[in-house]
Amino acid sequence: MKLKQRVVLLAILLVIFIFTKVFLIDNLDTSAANREDQRAFHRVMASLRVELDPRLDHTLQSPWEIAAQWVVPREVYPEETPELGAVMHAMATKKIIKADVGYKGTQLKALLILEGGQKVVFKPKRYARDYVVEGEPYAGYDRHNAEVAAFHLDRILGFRRAPLVIGRFVNLRTEIKPVATEQLLSTFLMLGNSTCFYGKCYYCRETEPACADGDTMEGSVTLWLPDVWPLQKHRHPWGRTYREGKLARWEYDESYCDAVKKTSPYDSGPRLLDIIDTAVFDYLIGNADRHHYESFQDDEGASMLILLDNAKSFGNPSLDERSILAPLYQCCM
Repeated sequence: MKLKQRVVLLAILLVIFIFTKVFLIDNLDTSAANREDQRAFHRVMASLRVELDPRLDHTLQSPWEIAAQWVVPREVYPEETPELGAVMHAMATKKIIKADVGYKGTQLKALLILEGGQKVVFKPKRYARDYVVEGEPYAGYDRHNAEVAAFHLDRILGFRRAPLVIGRFVNLRTEIKPVATEQLLSTFLMLGNSTCFYGKCYYCRETEPACADGDTMEGSVTLWLPDVWPLQKHRHPWGRTYREGKLARWEYDESYCDAVKKTSPYDSGPRLLDIIDTAVFDYLIGNADRHHYESFQDDEGASMLILLDNAKSFGNPSLDERSILAPLYQCCM
């Protein structure tokens, strides 16, 4: 082999060697990064895991007293919550001592009083897990499992602005009817072998009851916020008109956010930023139905926007409703 050919062959081998080494190093770096990402993911998952353990060995307080003490103007529960499992276990298992129709609203719910005097809101299962809600992004009944999933997303994002929610099975015949008020009891009926009820609300109809599987009904249980923290309701500045052919101002006015910024409580304090946080949260869960929101009363805009009523979520996994993000892309904050 001539010298020139040897030099060319050596150069080719050298290039192959360099590329191989670089590729291996990159792969090693990528593998190390992937391993670290996996470890970080598992650490986050471990921190979010909730063991539904009823024991409260270190305190004489009830789970309801503990949860009530968590609430402050900017969070419903703290970042470190070792008692969270005990509170949620109590929500899922404590005896129901009274049942009534739900508070005012458009969707079916029941107000339950659990042993120890704690109020919770029960939203019944209306759809199978894999049912897809067609139509407008706010269409359909409330989804009980959406409330559960939204609460855990609130924990993952570190907002801590959603009241505690857990799933629960209740026996309508043995747990609800014996302690139900006359008003709630009057809405019970039988369809075949299933016990059903339709409650009292704006859209509640005898022709559209929620039905148990026999007597056993699945639903979500949301912890009622302490009475010492009364709520104030506000119209959402990016609310929809819910009227075909009629747009809200934010849907056609590109400078709408400038007007919002000049209006109380969005002209100072954290409220407008809370609206933007909530838009991101609602986009992730697919909730296009936040026409109103609640904050704590007489707070002059200082308290958080509380993430209540998240049940109009996760209706259609194929639909990403970009308009939910309007506060984010119009305000650019």
